[in-house]
Amino acid sequence: MQSLSRWLPFLRWPRPDAALLRGELAAALTVAVVMVPQSVAYAGLAGMPLVTGLYATFLPALAAVLFSASTRLSVGPSALSAVLVGASLTGLAQPATPEWVALAVWLALLSGAIQIGLGATGAAWVLNLVSSPVLAGFAQGAALLIIASQIPALLGLQGPLASLRQSPQFDFTALAYGVGSVLLFVAGKRFVPRLPTVLLVLAGAAALSWWSGYSSHGAVIGELPVGLPAPYWPPLPSGATLAALLVPALVITLVSSLEMAASAKIESQRDGRRWDAGQDLIGQGVGKLASAFSGAFPTSTSFSRSAITLYAGARTGWATVFATGVVLVVLLFLTPALQHVPRAVLAAVVVTAVGGLVRPGIIARLWRIDRFEAVTALVTFAVTVASAPRIYWGVLAGVLMALAHFLYLRLHPRIIEVGLHPDGSLRDRHLWNLTRLGPQVFALRMDAELDFASASAFERTLVDYLAGHPAVAHVCLFALPINRVDATGVEVFGQVSTMLAARGIHLHVSGLKLPVERVLEKAGVLAPGPLLSVYRTDAELLAALERIAPRPGG
Repeated sequence: MQSLSRWLPFLRWPRPDAALLRGELAAALTVAVVMVPQSVAYAGLAGMPLVTGLYATFLPALAAVLFSASTRLSVGPSALSAVLVGASLTGLAQPATPEWVALAVWLALLSGAIQIGLGATGAAWVLNLVSSPVLAGFAQGAALLIIASQIPALLGLQGPLASLRQSPQFDFTALAYGVGSVLLFVAGKRFVPRLPTVLLVLAGAAALSWWSGYSSHGAVIGELPVGLPAPYWPPLPSGATLAALLVPALVITLVSSLEMAASAKIESQRDGRRWDAGQDLIGQGVGKLASAFSGAFPTSTSFSRSAITLYAGARTGWATVFATGVVLVVLLFLTPALQHVPRAVLAAVVVTAVGGLVRPGIIARLWRIDRFEAVTALVTFAVTVASAPRIYWGVLAGVLMALAHFLYLRLHPRIIEVGLHPDGSLRDRHLWNLTRLGPQVFALRMDAELDFASASAFERTLVDYLAGHPAVAHVCLFALPINRVDATGVEVFGQVSTMLAARGIHLHVSGLKLPVERVLEKAGVLAPGPLLSVYRTDAELLAALERIAPRPGG
C-alpha cells in the first residue's frame, strides 16, 4: 500500500468527515467563483474557443490533484501559459480554428510528457535552469504584452491598438463595460475582498447586456457548447510543424513548472513538510495530458488562485474535487448564461488579473542585490517584448545569459590571500587591510570546488604570486571550502605540490573534507613529507606556522 500511495498520492488523503467536507466545500466555492471567469478569459488569450477554458479547468484540475503531492494547487489556465500558447502558434494557424486547437493540444501533450518524464526520473533540478531574475523579467514583459493585447477589447476600439494613432473609432458601450468592470474589480478587491466581485460583475454585465439588447449586436462571448468535452486526439502534424512546437513546449514546461513551484513551496512551508517536486511535476504533466484529451490547451498552476484556495481554509485535495464539481455544473447547465457577457468585461478580467504581475520595483530590488542579475532580468524583459509574438525567446535568452554567467563564475573562482583578523578569523587580507601570516608565507583560500573548471585558476594564482614574491618559503592552503575534487583537480594539486617541492617551498594544507582527502590520498598526492604537511583544522596549521615562521610581533 505504501509503494502504491507513492505513485497515487490521493490514497493518503484523510478520510472525510462532515466538518472537513464543510470546510473544503466553502474553500472550493471561494476559488471557483474566480476560476470560472478567469478560465474563459484565458482561453481567449490563448487564441482558443472560449469553452476550452472550462475544459482546461475541469478534468485537468481533477487529474492533477489526484497525482500531485501538493493538494491545494489550482491547476487550469494561467495568464503566462495562455499567452505562451497564443504566441507559439501565431503564424502556424488561425486562432480558434480546428488547426489551431490541434496544435495547442500537441503543445499540451509535449509539455505534459516532458513534465512527467522529469518528475519520474528525479530530474526536477532542471527547474533551476530558470533563475528568479529570468522569470521576473519574462513575467514583466509578458504582462505588459497581455495588457496591450486586451486594450482594444477593453476600450471598445474598432481595430488594432495601432489604430489609436489615426482617427480611432470606439464602441462606447463596450468602453463603459470595460472601464466600469476594471473599476469595480479594483474597488471590490480593496474594500470588500471577501465578496465574489468578479462573478457578480460578470453576472450583472450579462444581465444588463441581455436587458439592453447589447448582446444582439455588440461584442459578447456568444453561444458556448453545453455539456462535457468529448474525447479528443489531434491529427499528427508534419515533421516541420512538430519541430516548431518543441522549443515552445519546453518553455511552457519550464514556466508552468516554476509557477507550480512558487505555489507548492508556500503550501509545503505552511504545512511544515518537505516539498516533493518530482511528484508535483508528475501531477502537472498528468493535468496537461487530461487537458489535451479534452481538446484544450496546456494548463498550469495559478499562483493567485492557489493562494485563494490555501487561505480560504482548504486542507486537502477534496477542495479541488468540489471546485471541479462547480465547473461541471457550469458546463452542464450555465454556459448559456455566459453568452451575453461583453468581451470588454472578459478583457477587464484579464487586465486586472495580470496587473498583479507588473512590479516596476523588481529591477531596482535586483540591482541592490546583484547588478548582473538585474541586467539579466532587463535583457529577458527586452527580448520578451522585442520578440513578440515569439515571446518564448525571452526565456531562452535569459536562461542562456544566466548559464553563461554561472560558467564564468565557475571558471573564475574566488581565490583570496588571507590574514588573521583581530577577532581570530581568517579573512581577505586586502579587503580588511590585514598583515601576512608570516614574512615568507603565502596563505590562500579557494572558495570553490577543485575541478576542471577551477583548477587552472588555482594554479595560475599560485604561480603568478610566486613569480612576484621569490622569497616565499611557505604556502598555506586553507582548504575547508573545497568540497569536491575531480581528476583534473587531483592532477593540478599534484603538479603544484611537485613544483613547490622543487623550489624548496613547504606546502601546508588544512581543513580538508573527508571525501576530498580520500580522493587525494588514493591518487598518491597527499602523502606527508618534509615539504608537505596536512592539518585537521586551521587552528593546528596556524599554531604550527607560528612555531616555524612566527609573525613579527606575534
